[in-house]
Amino acid sequence: MFDNPEEGLIKSHQPCPCGNSSDAFAYYENGGHCFSGKCEGGKNFYTNHELGIEEGKIPDMNMMFPVATKQTTPKELSSGVLSDIPDRKINKETCKHFGVTLKHDDTGKELNHYYPYHDASGVHCANKVRGRGKSFIWEGSSREGTLFGQHTFGAGSAKAITVVEGELDALATYQLLGSRYPVVSIQNGAGNALKSCKAQYKYLDSFDTIAICFDNDEDGITAANAVAQLFPNKAKVVKLQLKDACEYLKENKQKEFTNCWFSAERYTPANIVRGEDLLERLSNQPTPECLTLPWDGLQDLTYGIRKGEMWTITSGSGMGKTQVLRELSYHIQQHTEDNIGLLFLEEPLEDAARGMMSLSAGKPLHLPTTEYTQDEWDDAFTDTLGTGRYAFFDSFGSNNIDTIINTIKYMRYGCDCRYIFLDHISILVSDQSAGDERKALDEIATKLKTLTLELDIWLGMVSHSKRPAGKPHEEGGQTSLSELRGTAGIGQLSNMVLGLERNGQDPDLYRRNVTLIRVLKNRFSGLTGPACHLYYDRGTGRLTQIDDPDIDQELEVMTEEEHDETNIS
Repeated sequence: MFDNPEEGLIKSHQPCPCGNSSDAFAYYENGGHCFSGKCEGGKNFYTNHELGIEEGKIPDMNMMFPVATKQTTPKELSSGVLSDIPDRKINKETCKHFGVTLKHDDTGKELNHYYPYHDASGVHCANKVRGRGKSFIWEGSSREGTLFGQHTFGAGSAKAITVVEGELDALATYQLLGSRYPVVSIQNGAGNALKSCKAQYKYLDSFDTIAICFDNDEDGITAANAVAQLFPNKAKVVKLQLKDACEYLKENKQKEFTNCWFSAERYTPANIVRGEDLLERLSNQPTPECLTLPWDGLQDLTYGIRKGEMWTITSGSGMGKTQVLRELSYHIQQHTEDNIGLLFLEEPLEDAARGMMSLSAGKPLHLPTTEYTQDEWDDAFTDTLGTGRYAFFDSFGSNNIDTIINTIKYMRYGCDCRYIFLDHISILVSDQSAGDERKALDEIATKLKTLTLELDIWLGMVSHSKRPAGKPHEEGGQTSLSELRGTAGIGQLSNMVLGLERNGQDPDLYRRNVTLIRVLKNRFSGLTGPACHLYYDRGTGRLTQIDDPDIDQELEVMTEEEHDETNIS
């Protein structure tokens, strides 16, 4: 007994037990298999037991299909007489070319069609015998058979060959094309198309063009695209308006069919676009809308920020990354009408809120030593949080990426936020081992980049850097892409990567509060390098660009105690 359908003899084709096909279910000696792409069983092989068939037997086909179902040798293969097929408008000459014969009853009514299949050496090895309707059985060894009609057309005998879904379609197509072009058919419908064409790959590849003309239905279209991928430089998919070639022949629409055939375009995968097809797309593409940055030096290198981009800010601890995010969010609020989403995972919601108000007030409201009036407090709230433009994520500490993704989606669609700030992604994997952390960070970066494009938002996020081999970033050491936490995923996926450098141990108080922004990656313009120096004014709590940190500045003298109280995060 055979273990799988490919090792058995197809006894008959009937409706599938799944109810999705009228003729795609093949009965073998040991069970059955559905070739329909819609079958719930897919490629599963049903045993005789599952089908309710007594072991070693097949269903009685006499009522549906009055021919024998025993395995035959080539010498025993049945045949009829050469004839035309009137109801299909297929003439005798076409049948003769393919070797198709018919059997009639005493009244002249068609009983069976005999479609011959030949092996690779051209020997007649099997018949597909079609009865009334769509029912058919196999005689001989179908496994040895090549494509239907293949023996009549030598390899590379013409510039183009057409592959169709059934024997009748092969006859109709050949006739519609004026009996001038090779036409072959797969054996067992759309579900078996890819396998049949793979088996005869060398033969099909001998032609310059391979026109795939399957049925105009879901299964046919899916199968045509799958087969076309076997021959990326040669395949053309014929897009029919009617169901199949037989319909065109029956309705005397030869011209319409040939138009479809000759106008078939070379197959291109869905994700491939030819350069010559881009003129209209490029002509209609709007100029990217760039929001000007608050610091000229950074603006000159980046040309501003754009929706659909993901920016990463990196440095060591205590370099002022959070303050840079606050400045950018306040700048966006002041210069756009878009809403802003803030996910500050490293500080409580109240601290994040006060940090935003401080920018408007021009003084650090979060510090206990800062003096302010109630009017100043109210004005700062009204100017920032009271605008209704901000949405905060109220969850301090560790969170998983799915929560963050869902939160960002809600901020986009529920709160209409177009600019999102995430501080920081490293905390999302803080409980991972080193190896797992690298993999997790890459996966997170991929999800966030996909989300940025999907939602058409600008995402600015913080990612901590690894400790460098030389001078630490906290002491002014230079940042680099290679020091990003994780592997190269974050750097590769980010549109822009900014590094912050500041010597927090500089004996000079002024220099101690100067941060260099270095552009480490710039996918938009390609310009990288030192962008600008930002001075943190401890009195106002604001970052301001300075031309040269080496130039003496007149500063308010602070005591060491005051300096410690105003140390930035």
